[in-house]
Amino acid sequence: MQSDESNPIKDYFFEYIKSSDTIPSLLTQKKFDEVILEVTKNCYDKIVSLGAETGNKDESIGVLATGLLHYLLTNALITSQRKIDHNGIELDIIIPDVKTLEKDPKKTLLICIPKSSDKKIIEDKISQLEKIQPEKDNIWLVLSDDVQVDKKSFVLTKDNNTFSKIIFEIVQFTNVNAASKFKILRI
Repeated sequence: MQSDESNPIKDYFFEYIKSSDTIPSLLTQKKFDEVILEVTKNCYDKIVSLGAETGNKDESIGVLATGLLHYLLTNALITSQRKIDHNGIELDIIIPDVKTLEKDPKKTLLICIPKSSDKKIIEDKISQLEKIQPEKDNIWLVLSDDVQVDKKSFVLTKDNNTFSKIIFEIVQFTNVNAASKFKILRI
């Protein structure tokens, strides 16, 4: 499921977005947390069941998180790159871009979506990312379960969904670090 080819989870998610009457209005009002909550409320069970067909719930939630986050970053006008290979390490989402990471890691955020709830796999991924991002606090995780790790984490679940606050936190990060020269979006 790593490729950008047709994926039943992504297809389902984007069909839902296209057919929603409320999401365009929520986006216009910059209510990104409500978009996440609506998508989670209406798509989570179906996406978990699609994941059960492939035998990997964590991966299906990871696909949803990646698609949703990329969609919202685009709509929030936050510069980002997705699925980048940098020095042999796959980056899920990097804000703003690899060039900034190389020049000024303090202004760069790496968002890791491990697609696993195995603590060892998650910690191995964090160790990889720490080799290219010396600012340890600028590595954030999106998880399918509340796995205790020493990083800022957002959990995407149907209930107790901390993922809904991620765009607000990213905007705060970009404003504080002046990654967005125009600061168009104020949430």
